[in-house]
Amino acid sequence: MFPAGLRKSPTPVVQSHYTQPTPRSQGGPATEQQLPPQYFQREDDSNDRDFYADPRFVVHIDNGAIATVGRLFHDFIPPNSNVLDLMSSWRSHWPAGHPKAQMIGLGLNAAEMTDNPDLSSHVVHDVNRDIELPFDDDSFDAVVITVSAQYLTSPVETFRQVNRILKDDGIFIVTFSNRMFPTKAVHIWRSTNDRGHLDLVASYLQHAGNFCKVQGGLANPNDSPPGDPLFVVMAHKGQDSEDEPGS
Repeated sequence: MFPAGLRKSPTPVVQSHYTQPTPRSQGGPATEQQLPPQYFQREDDSNDRDFYADPRFVVHIDNGAIATVGRLFHDFIPPNSNVLDLMSSWRSHWPAGHPKAQMIGLGLNAAEMTDNPDLSSHVVHDVNRDIELPFDDDSFDAVVITVSAQYLTSPVETFRQVNRILKDDGIFIVTFSNRMFPTKAVHIWRSTNDRGHLDLVASYLQHAGNFCKVQGGLANPNDSPPGDPLFVVMAHKGQDSEDEPGS
């Protein structure tokens, strides 16, 4: 998915930049052939609401990686945006002093999201059981998934929903580290290394369709190692200019 030979800059926000390849797959048999259902099986396929029933007031990345998440939000989400924190919990790592219109959390544990100081409101919703997100089309300027993409059992369909609720040119930011609840992570994630995770998230965007300006890489190369790595894949809603009619 991503080309070999990563381009590096001395002080990058995102270490490497990629352009989404064309033509895009639009789902159907091609998607199922390249991303078959068995890729998204889990060791523990019990109801996620049961697994997350008890609140976990802990963070899953270190302070350096958390700061990097906040820097990404500051640098790539415009001020006064309507933001959805998808697969939210008790902290969203929104940067202090960066104004937002609102941030809605969607997750599995109401107690965690109630304790989240960054959220304006929250919705309890299981994206693995009910893929359709309970929001109108073109509702958000930005959607973020923070260290949770490894748990999506229907990621392409979920990314299509994200595209639906984003405004035109809205940004989608997916961050992840090298940690997980292994019994709840899908098989393909557990079987893939860090570079493979970047490729995998980019492939979800490709198969979902109508995403452009895809870029990603290691977002904190100056701190990791020894700190936790923080990887990011970002994209905007819309088509690349070379895919538009008449281009």
